[in-house]
Amino acid sequence: MIELANVIRNLRQELEQAVTAAEGEQLRFALGPIELEMSVALERTGHAGAKVRFWVVESGAEATRGTVSTQHIKLTLQPTLRGSDDSPYVGALAEADEQ
Repeated sequence: MIELANVIRNLRQELEQAVTAAEGEQLRFALGPIELEMSVALERTGHAGAKVRFWVVESGAEATRGTVSTQHIKLTLQPTLRGSDDSPYVGALAEADEQ
């Protein structure tokens, strides 16, 4: 399982790469709302200072421990660039053999 925060962090990194790749390109795509649907395991720890953690469940995996329950969630993220209200633009870097 992967922590939900890591999934979002990795998504952010991928989107930042796509935004950077779009700079200077003639054809770009406006980045609209991003919907993520995933199964998450909710884990509660029972000791002092207990907290709840969300883990993204890998395909086909099932939670079997009594303290973990699996739920399906949908997140809608609206990407923005710091200091701007405009939608960012994305593109992809072309491979050397495609140029």
